[in-house]
Amino acid sequence: MSASCFPSQQAGDFTITAISDGYLTASLDFLSNIDSAEASRMQRDAGQKEPSAVHINCYVVRGAGRTVLIDGGAGGIKQWGGRLQANLSLAGIEPATIDAILLTHAHPDHVGGLVDTAGHMAFPNAELVAHRQEIKFWRDDGNLARASERARGNFAIARQVFDAYSGRLRTFDAGEVLPGIRAMPLPGHTDGHTGYLLESRDQGVLVWGDIVHFPHIQIERPDVSIAFDQEPSLAASTRSRLLDVVSSEGLLIAGMHLGEPGFARIQRSGRLYGLHYETAA
Repeated sequence: MSASCFPSQQAGDFTITAISDGYLTASLDFLSNIDSAEASRMQRDAGQKEPSAVHINCYVVRGAGRTVLIDGGAGGIKQWGGRLQANLSLAGIEPATIDAILLTHAHPDHVGGLVDTAGHMAFPNAELVAHRQEIKFWRDDGNLARASERARGNFAIARQVFDAYSGRLRTFDAGEVLPGIRAMPLPGHTDGHTGYLLESRDQGVLVWGDIVHFPHIQIERPDVSIAFDQEPSLAASTRSRLLDVVSSEGLLIAGMHLGEPGFARIQRSGRLYGLHYETAA
């Protein structure tokens, strides 16, 4: 099997491929500003057979002589995901060929697959690139002390990954992080939550990280946040603003919790936004 069997899109000189890491399960009770029964109805109306299932995407970007991975999936942590390595192999992509990893943020379902079972780099030749504030948050002992018992495990996972890549870790505040790839701050979900805008020859794709976890709910209802958001109200306002931008510009989007098609456009009708998956290029 080759990369052509996985959802891919072209943006100028960039080829972007969606690589599934599998699924995690999140209770619809984690959502705010919506009744769980209504959330379940919206999921089923959208054809989601398992309403609490959340898909995990990672993206491989090739172009300009680089092979870049955006996020690393859950790696099987908490029995979430764990399919990234096998799917990379099916796509004909060897871990050693990945030369940079762009991190949207450091929650377990985005960094768990970046280390192996021994805690070593799963991508031995890759530079890990992340927002400075994201690294700072997870390394802050005060934040750890204030965290709930459940959240403390997230700190341990993030720190293990940062330590594994400590010799190859680069942080940024804003702007272009690699040629043709620009960081877009998307605050609210975490301190340093970041999207990446890929632009080449007047074509673009925005990898928007965790703007949504349940796309068929939160795109129609951008006021609905999830318990994983550090600042739910800020996450909701960021989501509303971004949906307006991408729908107005017709920008192709990719997201870590979109479905397996991996790529979509947002269309606006009156005050409502709709999700429309893009077929492979």
